Amino acid sequence: MIAVVRLILLVLFFLISTVAGLLMCLCRPFHPNNVALFSKWYGSVSWILGIKVEIRRDPAIQIGEPYVYIANHQNNLDLFTLSGSVLPRTVTIGKKSLKYIPFFGQLYWLSGNFLIDRDDKTKALNTMLAAAERIANQKISVWMFPEGTRSYGRGLLPFKMGAFHIALEANVPLVPVCMSTTHQQFKLNRWNNGKVIIQMQAPVLLSKEHSIRQFAKDLRTKMAAQISELDAELAGQQTSLRQD
Repeated sequence: MIAVVRLILLVLFFLISTVAGLLMCLCRPFHPNNVALFSKWYGSVSWILGIKVEIRRDPAIQIGEPYVYIANHQNNLDLFTLSGSVLPRTVTIGKKSLKYIPFFGQLYWLSGNFLIDRDDKTKALNTMLAAAERIANQKISVWMFPEGTRSYGRGLLPFKMGAFHIALEANVPLVPVCMSTTHQQFKLNRWNNGKVIIQMQAPVLLSKEHSIRQFAKDLRTKMAAQISELDAELAGQQTSLRQD
């Protein structure tokens, strides 16, 4: 019964939010705050799924300042968990195939996000250069998943270099965003699906003196350690609840 109610609520949410989002985008296409607004809508759905999301943001992160956010990408549940942490004036870079999804694809594009063609390296590079230019000129931030794909319980995958090249080209800091493990956490017919913690770490600046690959490797190591800490914290909380 819980699963049926959730599915009905999710369908209603997608219908209403997509129509409302498209109407808003027609009034203000490519506005820098579209993505943050719609992300808050999607993040608010976590309660329907029985998931409590706690977002922790390092005080060094200044709202309105341009950054390149890099987050771990686990599964489709990210749409309703990570999205709640997206800050104003932030857009994302997604794969080109998203535009072929009816209504959602058009909403994604009109929101101001970038679409990248992963199969064409020249076009992909041009998209990243355009993102770097837009960051510099319009003072917006870009949200990326440096793993390039969902991990599905395989841990933090190796990073691709696109996000780091954009940060270097735009001369803006990177903000690591670490989310506790959600693999197999959600069950449609279970009332309480636990808690998720999102930790937005302090900005780090990549300079031309750095080796990009080594910098990315070191940052990935720090993010993996943070994710492990968040998982251990949640495991400890669950143990305490059982003992009580």
